[in-house]
Amino acid sequence: MHDLLFEAFDSWKDLSVDDFRGKLSDYAALIGLDAKRFDEDLDTGKFKAQVVAARDLAVNIGLSGTPFLIVNESPWPDSLPYMAYANLEGVVKFYAVLPDLQYAEYPEMTIDAAKKYTATITTDAGDIVVELYPDKAPLAVNSFVFLARDGWYDGVSFHRVVDNFVVQAGDPTGLGVGSVGYIYKTETSPDVSYDGPGWLGVARTDQLDTNGAQFFITRSGIDSDSLSALNDGPYTIFGKVLEGQAVVDALTVRDPQSSPEIPPSVIERITVREQ
Repeated sequence: MHDLLFEAFDSWKDLSVDDFRGKLSDYAALIGLDAKRFDEDLDTGKFKAQVVAARDLAVNIGLSGTPFLIVNESPWPDSLPYMAYANLEGVVKFYAVLPDLQYAEYPEMTIDAAKKYTATITTDAGDIVVELYPDKAPLAVNSFVFLARDGWYDGVSFHRVVDNFVVQAGDPTGLGVGSVGYIYKTETSPDVSYDGPGWLGVARTDQLDTNGAQFFITRSGIDSDSLSALNDGPYTIFGKVLEGQAVVDALTVRDPQSSPEIPPSVIERITVREQ
């Protein structure tokens, strides 16, 4: 009966209560149940208490409909933009791992704007060497250097890679919705702008001043409209690729919402050099 109800959903979902009741009797006979006993059990309310309890439980824990996913006795929030039903590993990380990784506040400022900083992003596809701009985006560079040295990016995937646009990483859950626990202001400089591939930028929500651990690198082939959108955002620029643009362009194209089944490219580690 369970399987038949799901298989025949479209044939009964719009029926009235009385018509659905008749359909249930038809299904009982179809699958070989004792139809008379089946009708008697429904008419006497033998299973009513179980049905009501199940409905009340769904209402109490806030289920909005089916299908649904429950983690730690709570429903996966509908408010999250990437519905990760196909990525249970990411969901588990979001609830059980990420809270222990997050920081209570923005890190102490330790970089020197007068010094030169480069970072080697070692990926499973090769190395990407970037120059960082502590004089133009000190908050972003300080955060990135701190997180890299603390191992935040180790083993983290490029969860979102859009052809002819950007590659994006920095969320240990791989869902694209995990935060580092703190935010900082968007930084702009008249000396730099998105004008092609290789720019290192800070990803954020649709609100200004919500910068965190996620970053992106522009890919070859990015068009003028996309560049304008990044500049007009604005999105903080805190570095530029020195070596390895071919690696950036070779990272696996995927999206955590529309193609979560595609294995992502992964950051093995990020090494920062100060001169």
